[in-house]
Amino acid sequence: MSATRVLVIYAHADPQRSRVNRQLADAARATPGVVVHDLYATYPDFYIDVAREQALIADADMLVLLHPIRWYAMPSLLKEWIDVVFEAGWAYGDGATGLKDKACLLAVSTGGTADSYSEEGVHGHPFAAFLTPLAQTARLCGMRWQDPLVLHGAHHASEAQLAAHVRLFIERLSKEPS
Repeated sequence: MSATRVLVIYAHADPQRSRVNRQLADAARATPGVVVHDLYATYPDFYIDVAREQALIADADMLVLLHPIRWYAMPSLLKEWIDVVFEAGWAYGDGATGLKDKACLLAVSTGGTADSYSEEGVHGHPFAAFLTPLAQTARLCGMRWQDPLVLHGAHHASEAQLAAHVRLFIERLSKEPS
């Protein structure tokens, strides 16, 4: 994928304990044309250099948000990153082009099984219902929302399931986004 650059925004507060996201980030780092940007390693004080982040995004054709789902949401530093980097006039609004036409892929893991994310399940809603704010953020910014890549039940996934998920992630990073 030489023509497309992919920026993976990796947000895991405790990557040493990560079974899934750390492997995905490591595999992405080894993929040509992909840059992995670890928010917690870069901004342990949560002070985000907006100009630097916007410059990183400018070089990318695809933005990937890689993180675990906790309490139905993204990690707090990723939320802060979006709040300050996706500025009016740059990311959205009149004349904004900072994110326009970039593909946006959400790559997440959950502790709960796929069945637990249903009206009958413990979470009471399909998993897609929890993604509405992120999908709408992408749309508001003129991005092309991609079908999310989700690994449910991450704590209990077998090594074979995890390896297959990593391969699928790399395939998604390596092909032209729609």
